[in-house]
Parts: sequence; structure tokens; C-alpha cells
Amino acid sequence: MPGKRSDVISWDEFFMRVAFAASLRSKDPKTQVGACIADVNNRILSVGYNGTPMGIGDDEFPWGSPENDPLHDKHSYVVHAEANAILNYRGSLKDMQGATMYVTLFPCQECAKMLVQAGIGKVVYLDDKYHDTLGAQISRTALDSCGVSYRQVLLPEDALR
Repeated sequence: MPGKRSDVISWDEFFMRVAFAASLRSKDPKTQVGACIADVNNRILSVGYNGTPMGIGDDEFPWGSPENDPLHDKHSYVVHAEANAILNYRGSLKDMQGATMYVTLFPCQECAKMLVQAGIGKVVYLDDKYHDTLGAQISRTALDSCGVSYRQVLLPEDALR
């Protein structure tokens, strides 16, 4: 009798691939972020990506970041992947207690607060390009203060093709 396959991908790689696939739905020409929430039993609760709020057309949306013009700055409108993943979930927030948020970019300070409020227990991220910014420091402080663990996952080069 043959044995089971041993070359399966890890749960971290699986869920990060889901988050990465979600990021491919983002219309943002500069930054595409995806998120996947997995419960403590390794079941997907929700996914999200950065994009416009429902009801705002992607084609009429300002995708640039002009200085001193918040009315035409995408940052004034875009909903982050983590927020969308939480808001897209149609079950009880109790289901998110201790869940893991897989996200392709380390959460900003606003998303970190939202993760804490939703009961997320762990954050696994792919990239932390803003690590040295004040916002990222605030995110880490908020997560640390609330007992939310976080760690980076490194994937094989061919994992996200």
C-alpha cells in the first residue's frame, strides 16, 4: 500500500497564496494587497483586497496620490485588504476569535486596530516594506499591547507565480 504524499504545501503557504490571489483583484495600479482570514481549524473565513468602497466605480476613481489634494488622492477612498476581509465576512465576529490574518503587506496602524477589535489573534505577512515608518511602529505597538502575534512568512520563489 502506497504512503501518503509528503510534499504538500504548509498551511502558511496555502493561505498566503489565497491572499496573494485576492491581491490580483485590486485595481490599484501601484499597490495590490490581499488578505485571507483563517480560523483556528484552518478554514477560510473571508478574503479581501484593497479597493474602492462598494458603489464607487473603479473607472471614475482617482488612482493617483497628488500632494495636498485629498479629494483626488486614492488614500482618501481605498478600503484596505484587511478591512475588506473583515467586512466581507457574513458570520459572527465570535468566529474570528484567535483567527489568523494572512496579508501580503504588514498592516497599517488603522488596520492593526481593526484586527484587534475583530479578535484576530495572529498576523502572518509577506512583505513589510514600511517597517521603519512611524505607522508601522504604531501598528506593532498596538498588536504587541493587545497580545496579537505577528510574523513574516517567506515563500519559495515560484510560490506566487
